[in-house]
Amino acid sequence: QVQLVESGGGLVQPGGSLRLSCAASGRIFSIRTMGWYRQGPGKERELVASIPSSGSTTYADSVKGRFTILRDNAKNTVALQMNSLKPEDTAVYYCNADVVVERGWSAVAYWGKGTLVTVSS
Repeated sequence: QVQLVESGGGLVQPGGSLRLSCAASGRIFSIRTMGWYRQGPGKERELVASIPSSGSTTYADSVKGRFTILRDNAKNTVALQMNSLKPEDTAVYYCNADVVVERGWSAVAYWGKGTLVTVSS
């Protein structure tokens, strides 16, 4: 019904930048919150940043001042601009969206398959 496709991962040196993108498609009436999560080696999945359809953004303390989440409501896309990357940012990054498929229905969480970000020299 709803697909989330991420792109933009890869290998980057410490201090470098990457931009992740995610596009939602399919049966979509509206999208409430969109966000990025990550799961590092041997770690649990954690919230990186989220952005509602309107309102303020949320960031994990570990990425504040370095990452910026951007959203285009008209295109159902969300991006994560990552600057000053550190080795500890190495993880699989997942796009998440709370999607309403029909007017009056509850939102359901959808996930992308993930994109790997490796920060290493």
